[in-house]
Amino acid sequence: MRSRLLLVVALATAGLAFAQTPAPAPVPKPAALSDNLPIPDAPAPATSKAWILMDYATGQVLAGENYDTPVEPASITKVMTSYVIAAEMAAGKVKGTDQVMMSENAWRKGGASTEGSYSGFPVNQTAPLIEMEKGMVVQSGNDAAIALAEHVAGSEAAFGQLMNAYAKRIGMKQSHFVNPHGLPAEGHLTTAHDLARLGQALIRDFPEAYSYNKIKELTVGPITQPNRNLLLWRDPSVDGIKTGHTSAAGYCLMASAKRGEQRLISVVMGDTSENQRAVDSQALLNWGFRFYETHVLYTAAKSLATPKVWKGSGNTIAVGVAQPLLVSTPRGKYDHLKATMDLPKSLVAPIAKGQKLGMVKVTLDGKLIAQSPLVALEAVEEGGFFKRLWHELLMWWQSV
Repeated sequence: MRSRLLLVVALATAGLAFAQTPAPAPVPKPAALSDNLPIPDAPAPATSKAWILMDYATGQVLAGENYDTPVEPASITKVMTSYVIAAEMAAGKVKGTDQVMMSENAWRKGGASTEGSYSGFPVNQTAPLIEMEKGMVVQSGNDAAIALAEHVAGSEAAFGQLMNAYAKRIGMKQSHFVNPHGLPAEGHLTTAHDLARLGQALIRDFPEAYSYNKIKELTVGPITQPNRNLLLWRDPSVDGIKTGHTSAAGYCLMASAKRGEQRLISVVMGDTSENQRAVDSQALLNWGFRFYETHVLYTAAKSLATPKVWKGSGNTIAVGVAQPLLVSTPRGKYDHLKATMDLPKSLVAPIAKGQKLGMVKVTLDGKLIAQSPLVALEAVEEGGFFKRLWHELLMWWQSV
C-alpha cells in the first residue's frame, strides 16, 4: 500500500485557491500492457443468488450482483454471534474463561441428533467460553452457538436483540437476526453487502476473535472435525471467514485474504455446492488482487492547506483529515486521480480544533470514489477588538 499525496489537487473554494506542492514522484516502472486496457469483467459466480467483492481498507465495492438483496445467511450468521461475544467481552460483561453450559436446550436444538453442524461438547457439562466459541467457529456448531447465546444474554431471543443492536452500530443496513446460528427462521435475513461490512468490522475491531476462523480443524472429546472453508487449504493468503449451508440458503461463503498490505473480502450466497462456493470465491479474490490496489492518499492530522482566517488571533489555519483517507483504484490508474477541496469562501474565528470546515472529494475519470471531511488541525481564537473591526471592514469591502 503506497502512501503519497495525490499528484493533482484542485481546491474549489468559491473564490479562494490554495495549491499543494506534490512530493517528488518516483521513477515509474514500465507499465504492464494490461494497465492500458479496460479492466475485464469480474468472474461472476454463475449459480449464486448474490455476491460481492469488497476492499477491506476502504469499504469500496469492487464488483457484485444483487448484493443489497435480502437473503438467508445460514451459518454465516455465526460471524455476527462472534462479533457480539467479542464486543461483550471487551466491555467486561463476560470473560474468555467463563464456564459455558451446554444446556439440554442447546444440545437438543443443535446437537448431534439434529441435521445441522454440531460441536460435540457433552450435554449438561461446561467448557471455557473461548473453547465453546472455537467449536462454533471452526466446526460451525449450532449447539455451541445456542449455548453461548444463553450464557451471554440468557436466551436466544435476548441474544438476537443484541445481534441487531450491534449490526446497526456496524452499519449493516438491511439485516435482521432472529437466532445465533442461522437455521431458517422467519425474518432472519441479511445481504451480501452487510455481511462484507460485518467481516470488515470483525477483522478491524476484534482481530483475536477473527483469528479463530483460520483454524483448520478442532477436536472436542473423541471427535475431530475440519473447518468447512476449503480455501484455507487452497490459498495461503486466505485466513477466514465462514461457510454456511441450508437447503433454503444454498451454499454460502464469506472469505477474506491478505496479500502484501492489501486485504479483500468476498461473499458468495446461494451457490450450488461446497466446492463451487470455494471456486467462485477464489476467482473473485484473484481477480480483485490482480486488477485493484489500495492507496493511502492522505494521512491523518497532516496539513493539506492553510486557508485565510478572518477576525482570528492567527491569519491562517491548517486543515486536513481526521482519519486516513484511503482509496481502491484499478492498477495503473493511481496517477489519474484528482481531488478537490471544498471550503467556505470566508472562515471566521473562533474555530475549534477538530471542527469540520469542508470536504475533500476524490474522483477517477470524473466518478466520485472517495470523500472525507476536512477539519481544523488547530484552534484559532478570536483576535483583538481592533483586528476584528478591521477585518469586518475588509470583508464588507470585498463583498460589495
